[in-house]
Amino acid sequence: MSWNTVENWLTHLHPDRWSGALIILALFWVAGLLLSHLLRRAIHLVVERDHDNRLDRMSIAFLSKVASAFVWIMILMFYAHMIPALDRLATALLASVSVASVVFGLAAQSTLSNFVAGFSLIFYRPFRLGDKLQINAPGGIETGVVEDVSLGYTMLKTFDNRRVIISNASISSATMINLSAKEQRTMAVIPISIGYDCDIDEARALIIEVASGLSDIEEVVGCPVTNLGASSVDLSLRVWCGDSGVAAGVKNSMLEAVKKRFDAAGIEIPYAYQNVVVKQLPEVRRQQERDKTG
Repeated sequence: MSWNTVENWLTHLHPDRWSGALIILALFWVAGLLLSHLLRRAIHLVVERDHDNRLDRMSIAFLSKVASAFVWIMILMFYAHMIPALDRLATALLASVSVASVVFGLAAQSTLSNFVAGFSLIFYRPFRLGDKLQINAPGGIETGVVEDVSLGYTMLKTFDNRRVIISNASISSATMINLSAKEQRTMAVIPISIGYDCDIDEARALIIEVASGLSDIEEVVGCPVTNLGASSVDLSLRVWCGDSGVAAGVKNSMLEAVKKRFDAAGIEIPYAYQNVVVKQLPEVRRQQERDKTG
């Protein structure tokens, strides 16, 4: 290869030329991909060697995303510094940095709040990856397992394989129930109604007998009367289960089994009804009496 050819290639690689800027961009892009891959690989090796589970998986996953974003920001900064046109543009922007910062802050307010809220979730750790949360979503109460916490959003996987995606700012300020924290044992509260003509003690004995026969129930707490309704006597069966998922299945099994036992024993599970009393006006009543005597 001649010296002229080398000089020609060096001319094309100069940052002042578009060809040089594109070639340098490609090199920086490859370097960013390589650094991100090495970073993820190193974090993966650290997690694999943590046999005692002393490292919080959610913190590791979130900080790896932050580190990857930091790598790409540094790559972009170095690239902008190497390209004279971009460097001059950055210098011009610094002259109006106060106006630019206000505009950028207003435009990225929600994004920055989600990013900062992600750090608060990692610092205070109200939940971990794999925990089961119950939250109040726009479509109603949702229960799901924490699958991922990214820089801006938290993803829950529901029992029917739906993904509920919530911004970090929303979930950090919302009231949630952690169904997996500390003690997984859950009390299932199952409402059961009987008619006013039924014997309460007999119905309670049948309910407790059915509950005692289910293997998923660890302990039967009791079955008190909780309300005297308009058309029913309301009881509440309370039992301990292994976790919230088992408790949900126990509720369904108990309702079906109690219905069958009540049908066999002749115990009524009432539906709501009303008594309608029709009263006659005094004038109509007197006219009817005159018609009878006349």
